[in-house]
Amino acid sequence: MTGGPAQPDAGSAREVFGAFLNLGLMSFGGPIAHLGYFHREFIERRRWLDEAQYGHLVALCQVLPGPASSQLGFALGLIRAGWSGGVAAFLGFTLPSAVLLLAFARLLPMLGTTAGQAAIHGLKLVAVAVVAQGLMLMARRLTPDIPRLLIAAAAGALVVVGASAGAQLCAVGMGAVLGMLFCRQAPGAVTAAFPLRYGTRAGFAFVILFAVLLALTFAADHAQAPLTKAAGAFYRVGALVFGGGHVVLPLLQEAVVAPGWISTNDFLAGYGAAQAVPGPMFSVAAYLGARLEGGAAGLAGAAVSLLAIFLPGLLLLAGTLPLWQAISRRAAALSASAGINAAVVGLLAAALYDPVWTGAVHATVDFVIVLVGFTLLAATRTSVLVVIAWCVFASAARAAWST
Repeated sequence: MTGGPAQPDAGSAREVFGAFLNLGLMSFGGPIAHLGYFHREFIERRRWLDEAQYGHLVALCQVLPGPASSQLGFALGLIRAGWSGGVAAFLGFTLPSAVLLLAFARLLPMLGTTAGQAAIHGLKLVAVAVVAQGLMLMARRLTPDIPRLLIAAAAGALVVVGASAGAQLCAVGMGAVLGMLFCRQAPGAVTAAFPLRYGTRAGFAFVILFAVLLALTFAADHAQAPLTKAAGAFYRVGALVFGGGHVVLPLLQEAVVAPGWISTNDFLAGYGAAQAVPGPMFSVAAYLGARLEGGAAGLAGAAVSLLAIFLPGLLLLAGTLPLWQAISRRAAALSASAGINAAVVGLLAAALYDPVWTGAVHATVDFVIVLVGFTLLAATRTSVLVVIAWCVFASAARAAWST
């Protein structure tokens, strides 16, 4: 490309909202697939940015904790139409999945019949197949050599043995340190420039706000109001999860299942249902928030949990955008990022074992159902909707045969 990077014409929040609402209604397949949807829509079709600028944004969102595809969407809206564009992109992309999962939370108490429980069990089996395929894809991309494979193995072992959010944080920190020591040949990040409507001073303010709110979440743990506790827990999850997508599973499990707010069965049912809707995986917070206190939290719980889990990632993205070009040139930052990404693979492997596998696969027939679902996803590129239909149908057929 000749000359400097493209300077997109100013757009409107309405334009951004419409584009992202369309994607929020159709973007199945998880965060990696979302990057492809965004590229096709905003680089090839609408030409809001060029290839180098898009790669620059993708690199930043992969390094930061939080939901990578939602952060990328927020950045695209922010660059296109300013702050109102960033908010419009987030709302358009998130609302469809959030509304669908809130509806599922309301319907869950009606699923106490044998058929309903079989359908819920089928959704748990979907989660096993989808997480296994996600792990395979991430491992291929993020652990292509022996040093990173060993980092992933060490991180997974640490999480399995430690079985706590603290162990997960230690695993991520260990990945960063080992990455700087042993991943010095990691490929570099794109360093193209792109237009922004604010500078580094505002960026630092967002990073400080992110840190202050994170510190306040520990005080929220001792609050009396359940929604205040939930806000703190979900904010902490959004602030500390690297890799987004399926990697949020172990932190969410620690946040809502371990303290007894939500049962393991309800948690896995919601996670399975999240595979059936388009948009970001983090929207499962709407379901979990609505199910707090046995479903009594309802719409308020869904709104608080949804905002809390997305807010830290968006604050970090806004804060680091003006600083990223300089940071991304440093070899140490690239190596640490490679180590963190490898550790994320280990975290996901640990989550696949517990709670996903242990909570869903209880018999040989469950294993067969999962194996077929995984094969459809991994070997035939079948839509996840077909896999959902297979797992739910097979689970229901098994229940009918047993009665």
